[in-house]
Amino acid sequence: MPDDAATPATDAEVDLTEPLARDDQPLPHSASGEVTAETDLSALAPPSRPARRWTPKRVVVTPAALDEEHGRRIVERVEALGIEVERLRANRLTGVRGETDRETYARAKSTLAVVVSPPSRRTLQPIAPSADWRVDLAEGCPAHCQYCYLAGSLSGPPVTRVYADLDGILAGLTDYVGTGTVTSRSRARSAEGTTFEASCYTDPLALDHVTGSWQRAVEHFGAWDAPVQLRWTTKYGDVDRFVDLAHAGRTRVRFSVNCLPVTRRWEGGTSTLEQRLAALRRLASAGYPVGLTIAPIMPLDGWREHYGHLLDLVEAAVAEVPELDLTAELITHRFTASSKEVLLGWYPRTTLEMDEARRSVKRGRFGTSKHVYPKEVMGELRRWFEDQLAQRLPQCRVLYWT
Repeated sequence: MPDDAATPATDAEVDLTEPLARDDQPLPHSASGEVTAETDLSALAPPSRPARRWTPKRVVVTPAALDEEHGRRIVERVEALGIEVERLRANRLTGVRGETDRETYARAKSTLAVVVSPPSRRTLQPIAPSADWRVDLAEGCPAHCQYCYLAGSLSGPPVTRVYADLDGILAGLTDYVGTGTVTSRSRARSAEGTTFEASCYTDPLALDHVTGSWQRAVEHFGAWDAPVQLRWTTKYGDVDRFVDLAHAGRTRVRFSVNCLPVTRRWEGGTSTLEQRLAALRRLASAGYPVGLTIAPIMPLDGWREHYGHLLDLVEAAVAEVPELDLTAELITHRFTASSKEVLLGWYPRTTLEMDEARRSVKRGRFGTSKHVYPKEVMGELRRWFEDQLAQRLPQCRVLYWT
C-alpha cells in the first residue's frame, strides 16, 4: 500500500508540510510583493468587536506532531478545554475546502492544525528593522484586521498551524547568537543583544492559551544566560499567564496600538485599545521590557487629535511604572495592487482608504511596488510623532519609522 505522505495533494486537501506563508514573499511590516488569487470573499469577516478567547471549531494533529513532546502537550491542553482533537493518518487535511471560497475561508479560519515546522522555517531569516532574526512558532491569526499585511502573503486556505517541535526550534537559536545586523551589530541597540522576533505570521496572545508555546519561549529566554532577547507583538490583552513567569527581562512584549477610529473600525476580533494598554502596564510592572507598535499610522481627518488621544492613554497607562523600559515602532499604512484586491474581497464594505491616486509608488523587492503616502505626508506624520513622543513619553525610545 503506498505511503499517504508521498502521494501528491489533491485540490480538496491541504498539505500541512507546506508553510502557510510563502518564503518568496516579504515580511508583513513591508506589505510589498503580495501575490495571491483575487477572490470574492464578501461578508466573511465579523464586525469589529472586542475579542474573546479564540476557540477553534476543529483541531487536528499530524502523526509527526504527536512524536514531539510539545505536540502532546498541546493536545492535552486542547482536550482539557473540552475540544476534541482529530488525529490525522498523514500530513494531509481534508474537509477544509468548501463549494465556495467563502465556505473554504470560514472553515480554514476556524481550524487549528498541530504540525511539525517545515524545514524552511528552521533556517532563520533576517527581519529588519524589527530584529535580527525571525523565529516562527506558529502561522496564522484568528483576528480580522481590514488592513491585514499578512493576508496578501499567504498561500492556500488560512488554516492556523502551530509547531509541535518547539523544543528543537528553541534549541536551534544558539547558533544565531552574536549574528544579525539589526541589534547585534548596532551601537544604538546593542544592549538588546541578538534579537528574535516571534510574531511575524501570527499573534501570540490569540493562540497561547491553546498552545502554551510563547510561555515556554519566555521561560527559555529567561533561563538563557546570554545577550539575547525574545520579541513579539500582539493586539490582545490576555497576559495573566505571563505576569509571574521568570522572564529575566529577556522578552520584550510590544502591543500593537492605534487611534480609536482605527481600532474600532478596522480591527475585528481583537482586544480593545484600553485592554491592550492595561496589559502593557501589567507586564511593565512585572519587569518586562515593553513596547508600542503604532501601526498602521493613517492621516485620517483629525489625525493629530486622534493620535494625541492615543498618546494620552499611553502616558496614563505607564505613569509611575518603576524602571520602565519602553520602545516605539512607527509603521505607516501601505498596500499593493494585489493585496488591495484580496482585502476588498474579504471586506467589500470597508471604509479603509486604499486610493492609488492619493499615494506614491515605492518599488520593493521581488520586482513589485507598494503604495505609500506621499513624501510630504510621510514627513509631516514622522515629525509629529517623533515630537509628540519626545514631549509626552520622554523615556520612550523610537526604534524606527517606516
